[in-house]
Amino acid sequence: MSRVQTPEQQPPASGGRKSLIGRLADWIFNSALWKSMYMNPYPRDRRTRGLAVLNSLFLHLHPGRISRQALTFRYTFGLGGTSFFMFIILTVTGIFLMFYYVPAVPQAYFSIEELETTVAFGQFFRNIHRWAAHAMVLLVFLHMLRVFYTGAYKPPRQFNWVIGVVLLVLTFLMSFTGYLLPWDQLAYWAVTVGTNMAGATPFVGDKLKFLLIGGYDINQNTLIRWYTLHVFALPLVAAVFMGMHFWRVRKDGFSR
Repeated sequence: MSRVQTPEQQPPASGGRKSLIGRLADWIFNSALWKSMYMNPYPRDRRTRGLAVLNSLFLHLHPGRISRQALTFRYTFGLGGTSFFMFIILTVTGIFLMFYYVPAVPQAYFSIEELETTVAFGQFFRNIHRWAAHAMVLLVFLHMLRVFYTGAYKPPRQFNWVIGVVLLVLTFLMSFTGYLLPWDQLAYWAVTVGTNMAGATPFVGDKLKFLLIGGYDINQNTLIRWYTLHVFALPLVAAVFMGMHFWRVRKDGFSR
């Protein structure tokens, strides 16, 4: 009677050598860089696949355990994820617009006109940027309403609710500062109204208005301040708070 060989005792196929793709995969998955990004072993079975997904923020934004009710589309309507998608669209289209926009008086207005009439796909990208901004304001607001009416702000998620309020304010500010950049009559009087509202702040109103205008009159200093806020300061702060928001969603769990 012949002896049955175990898989370890059986001779390997193809002369005992792995294919080039197999050796390359082993080299990548056993490298220190890969292990620093993915602490779990390469997902070869159901358990390791589950651990790899649950321990990765990019692969699994949701908490480890979710109630069946929270899995239905009608519970969240995907408003949070859609709002973040609008932010990504705004970032990509905003980078394109920055190549042609000139934050200077009076070149700002004429650079917008040139973008819409001369640059290939310029008007298309500007319209996408504008409508994505409108959509993000609406979606973030609806997301806050959904969280409120479903009681998702209750313990232990109070801190994440505060972060959401901060993100709502940042969304309004990003939309407002972008509205001013064409530097036309609408933008000029919007700056006037906005800075006067800031000037009504108790105790620090005059200094805050001076800081936003960059002096006593609306001029080049005002435009460069609002441009810096729109393309750098506010998106950077919003990205930091979004990361905190996603992390707290993962840790705090969904409301039941």
